Amino acid sequence: MAAAHINLPLPVLPEGWSAPNDFKAIGTLSTPNQRNLEPVGPHFLAHARRKRHKRTFSEDERIQANENVKKVEDDDGDTISEPEDPLMLGRDAKDWKGQDHYAVLGLSKYRYRATDSQIKRAHRKKVLRHHPDKRAATGSSEDDSFFKCIQKAFEILTDPVKRRQYDSVDEGANVDPPSKKAASKSPSAFYKLWGPVFESEARFSKTQPAPMLGNDKSSKEEVEEFYNFWFNFESWRSFEYQDEDVPDDNENRDQKRHVERKNNNARKKKKTEDTARLRQLVDDCLAGDERIKKFRKEARAGKDKKKLEREAEEKRVQEEAKKAKEEKERLLKEKEEVEKAEKAEGKKAKEAAKNAAKKNKRVLKGSVKDANYLLPEGQEAGAKRIDEILGDVEAVIGKVDNEDLASLAGKLGGLKLADEVAQVWREEVKKLEGEGKLKAGDVRILGS
Repeated sequence: MAAAHINLPLPVLPEGWSAPNDFKAIGTLSTPNQRNLEPVGPHFLAHARRKRHKRTFSEDERIQANENVKKVEDDDGDTISEPEDPLMLGRDAKDWKGQDHYAVLGLSKYRYRATDSQIKRAHRKKVLRHHPDKRAATGSSEDDSFFKCIQKAFEILTDPVKRRQYDSVDEGANVDPPSKKAASKSPSAFYKLWGPVFESEARFSKTQPAPMLGNDKSSKEEVEEFYNFWFNFESWRSFEYQDEDVPDDNENRDQKRHVERKNNNARKKKKTEDTARLRQLVDDCLAGDERIKKFRKEARAGKDKKKLEREAEEKRVQEEAKKAKEEKERLLKEKEEVEKAEKAEGKKAKEAAKNAAKKNKRVLKGSVKDANYLLPEGQEAGAKRIDEILGDVEAVIGKVDNEDLASLAGKLGGLKLADEVAQVWREEVKKLEGEGKLKAGDVRILGS
């Protein structure tokens, strides 16, 4: 298209304009001073650099860009630098779901732990190295396929939802459980090999932080808390990243619903399989955990100790009950023997008292007989006299106890004279009458 030229005249000055004649100075200039000026700033430095090295603008910009890339690589080399796999560089950008996004950005050792700052720095470094313009400037024949992989990885990892979906299926962050032989080589090998496994699995826990395996110094409460947590593990893990692409055209809605159902069923199946896998992993760890064996042994020892203490206590109680029973039987036997002895002594005393009473009665009866039944000497007592005297004696004997009977017998013992015997009997009769044991007239001969 040809350029059009338009001629526009200058505007005409208004009438009465007299600026040069009406100009009035209101001040004067100061005395001039001589000063040395030095050119500074990035633009002067760039100009000086080009003059010194005799470069054109384009040459200088290319060289400076290479130096900036090198500087970025040097700054990030200690944290996010790792060798690039030639196979990865030749990946097809269309197969972006199959690529390792962290490896593409050089963050394989960080993965789900990589921060947003590290992802941005890694992306900048990769872009500076693999940008198509940069490749073209260096004369490289590499296409922009890997650059598209970099951009896709950055897109996935900077979107929280997409990154979570990718982390859910990122097998590069998984740690394989050790074999039984490897974990049992030494006491420390078990914790050294199994610890990273649970640290890796903990990234899927809804509850953070998740309890870790610990070591051989962990308490029973800590170990029980660990296994209770992992046996009831609640995972946020999902598998949307592995879904089959749903067609977004509006013409085939049945196919779209079919693919969505298929994806949902596949997620449920993978979720179930992952839950079973984790449960088996925890079972394997539990089976080789020496702490569980130690705690069970201590529990059995404590249980056996309590059982022995309980049996010892039961034995002690039984022995005490046996001793108490034996002591009771001994005391009862002693009491029976004492009662038997007392009974025998009482019987003997009673028999002796009975014999003594019989003897005393014979003495009393014999006293009146020896005194000729209280008749004068030479006078013979008739049957009637004898019956009356003996009747009085029986009446007195019936009113006195054994003690008085013995006393009375003692008084009459050895007396032969009728008057003396009669006097003793009269006194005894009066005594009994005074005590109310005999009435006047009950005893006719002995009381007169």
